[in-house]
Amino acid sequence: MTNHHDLPPILEFDPNPRAMINADEHYHLIDIPKSVVFCFFYEIIDKLVADGLAREVHAMRSELGRHPVYAVRMPDGQEVGLMHPGVGAPLAAALLEEVSAHGARNFIAVGGAGSLRKELTLGHLVVPTKALRDEGVSYHYVVPSRWIEAQADVNHLITTVLDKHSIPYVLGPTWTTDAFYRETPAKVERRRNEGCLTVEMETSAFFAVCQMRNLRFGQILYSADDLSGTEWDGRGWHHRASLREQLTFLAAEIATMM
Repeated sequence: MTNHHDLPPILEFDPNPRAMINADEHYHLIDIPKSVVFCFFYEIIDKLVADGLAREVHAMRSELGRHPVYAVRMPDGQEVGLMHPGVGAPLAAALLEEVSAHGARNFIAVGGAGSLRKELTLGHLVVPTKALRDEGVSYHYVVPSRWIEAQADVNHLITTVLDKHSIPYVLGPTWTTDAFYRETPAKVERRRNEGCLTVEMETSAFFAVCQMRNLRFGQILYSADDLSGTEWDGRGWHHRASLREQLTFLAAEIATMM
């Protein structure tokens, strides 16, 4: 008789793209922009709506309530989508599935991330090249591995736009974890030794969902709170309104080129 305590961790992977519940069976194609900015800055979304620059075109729902999708008209006349993707890999992955079932195919995410290196001062931009998969969602979309790679062509597009605007950035790995209250000093040191520049909660899941669903995705992180020292430093990262708004418009510009 099998001793269940002797069984290994659950890492089995089923490559079947169809599940018992499928987003495209419940969320059908509608008239929304094909390219969407996933903006983690809720106050910037609120400001764009209040200023009349973003109009709601749809809303999805969960037990949290409404998840609006907005359209923003760019100077060249194109419209790009804008929405908050939720916080944490499970919700972000579900909303990505649902909005892609509605017809969106290209995604640029912008958000803050904890800095694992002292030289990444507040506001320093990081374009993730790969993500360490310390969350659960990605293992349901891509064969288990320690790392998952970013899409090189989308990263090239991102860096081209940043270079055009003479905005400094660094390319490098990020650590995605579900449990930010368990980012212990020993774990931070291990991740830093593996080359991780930042820590956040969604990137590896975004990469995995988009890999399975054949969606285009890229991300720009800005160095926010600091985990590089002996104590955590919040650095007032939530209050960089001008940077957060600038990043949102940069992402929208990139989205028009996807």
